[in-house]
Amino acid sequence: MTEYLLLFRNASAENGYLATTQNMAEDMPRWQSWIGNIAMQGKLVHTAPIQYEASVVSNNGIHTGPHKENDNVLVSGFLICKSENMEEVQEWSKTCPILKYPESSVEIRPLIPFPTN
Repeated sequence: MTEYLLLFRNASAENGYLATTQNMAEDMPRWQSWIGNIAMQGKLVHTAPIQYEASVVSNNGIHTGPHKENDNVLVSGFLICKSENMEEVQEWSKTCPILKYPESSVEIRPLIPFPTN
């Protein structure tokens, strides 16, 4: 089985996420159900939301704050799962709760294991 990294992207405000406390309360059961479905198949490796606070280190120095694309979209969470194929992960992603937000997306990236010897 291949492990896949799912990056959840969503639009943000200037200094934080757009989601309100009410949004989060409404979304939590959807996330629990969606993640639980993957976990019940024995295919969940790890997942977590990501705090807004960040530092970006580059050759130009250290930037305080998360990396945002031009339209203020940023990574807000991730999930690592395992699957026999990309199509299965795409099907799971089509029902991801993040997709209720207009600027959101799920990026799926297969992971390459490091050689251990």
